[in-house]
Amino acid sequence: MKSVIRFLSSVKLAIVLLIILASTSIVGTLIPQQRMPSEYLAHYGQLGHLLMRLQLTRLYHSFWFVALLSFFALNISVCTLERLSAKFRKTFSPKPETEPKALLALKIKDHFKKNLGLSQAGVEVTDELRRRGYRIRAKQKETTHFLLARKRISSWYGADFVHLGLLVILIGGIISGLMSFRESLSFTGQQTLAVSKASFQVRLDRFETEFYQNGAVRDWISTLTIMENGRPVLSRAVEVNHPLSYRGFVFYQSGYGWDWEKPTLELVAKKKDDTAFSQAIQLKVGEKAKLPNTAVEIVARRFVPDFMIDDKNEVVTRSLEANNPAALIEGWEAGQQLFSGWIFAKFPDFGRMHSSKETNLSFELKDFKAGQYSVIEVARDPGVNVIWLGCALLMAGLFLAFYWPAREIKVILEEAQGKTEVMAGGIAAKSREAFEKEFQELMAALRRSK
Repeated sequence: MKSVIRFLSSVKLAIVLLIILASTSIVGTLIPQQRMPSEYLAHYGQLGHLLMRLQLTRLYHSFWFVALLSFFALNISVCTLERLSAKFRKTFSPKPETEPKALLALKIKDHFKKNLGLSQAGVEVTDELRRRGYRIRAKQKETTHFLLARKRISSWYGADFVHLGLLVILIGGIISGLMSFRESLSFTGQQTLAVSKASFQVRLDRFETEFYQNGAVRDWISTLTIMENGRPVLSRAVEVNHPLSYRGFVFYQSGYGWDWEKPTLELVAKKKDDTAFSQAIQLKVGEKAKLPNTAVEIVARRFVPDFMIDDKNEVVTRSLEANNPAALIEGWEAGQQLFSGWIFAKFPDFGRMHSSKETNLSFELKDFKAGQYSVIEVARDPGVNVIWLGCALLMAGLFLAFYWPAREIKVILEEAQGKTEVMAGGIAAKSREAFEKEFQELMAALRRSK
């Protein structure tokens, strides 16, 4: 049993575990986490299957990473508990120094006589120590008094507070790994969407995009309303870096875009043999619209915001920005297709129609309108507050360990021939120069009072 405890409390084991955790965390940073399997297969090929099987694509939620954190937490717990018993004995059952030789062997020490009796000298020394903030324990033997004065002894537990803070942080990390979740909500118009693992819904009231003068996006603002039992309970504007928090759920503005699936198009029809002819047509993708004063029906089959032809000779969109908008339209008359082809908003003369029979019609893509959508990321991490508590304990431990040094003064008062011999020694693990100065001031004050 002792060998097991020795192993679990080993500093070497802690160092090895820290190296493993740091290395795996680096891997988790290099490999994108919690993406779709298709993304890993497209990026890593067959290696993507192995990464997913080893749970490296969801590393911080994986069983083996949580097991590593748990083992490290066990190491810290055993290490801390093993050292606490000795500290408790030192704190609550201290023994005043009774050997003058051991006391005078200290580096910080002093030795003098006072023209006072033992009792009066003891009262004087005790009062002076208490005035300087020391707590005193005393022991008496016939003609000798033994005093132990201490202050700031909480610093002895600085390392333990650090260990406890690390342990709480690890527990928070385990809770986060097992219970946290994220999801994205895409709102198109004034929608109300349910939130997973929540008893309420979220409604998008308004979405705005602010731009700089050069056209770059300045900010996205989504006005969200929390709905419970069909009633609004909270409304707030959500911006980038200004999330909304409600019942442990945090709502972030993570993106925006346009609904390019069914935009409204404005076409202008012209005739080659009649320059005065110009007819405007409005229609949505997938809908038909009759060309006025003709029997021709126009259908918009497809719209892409950023037209390009890929290596498979297929039309795709390069991006979701309207950099090169184009529409695929068809013309029908009496159930027969007359023409089809792509027309471009920025290059009206570039459009080419494939006609089954000759036609004098031409078309321009004059305008297009698509509804914007707002992407809200929802996160719930019950381990966050636990981690913050651990950070507070960690900082408190560091403060106690480095900026609140414990100080001890041991005093032996021995009466001989109506006088009292004072032997004193001091111990300070840190800030020894400051303590030595305080010790000398104390001794000088006691000398002056004799």
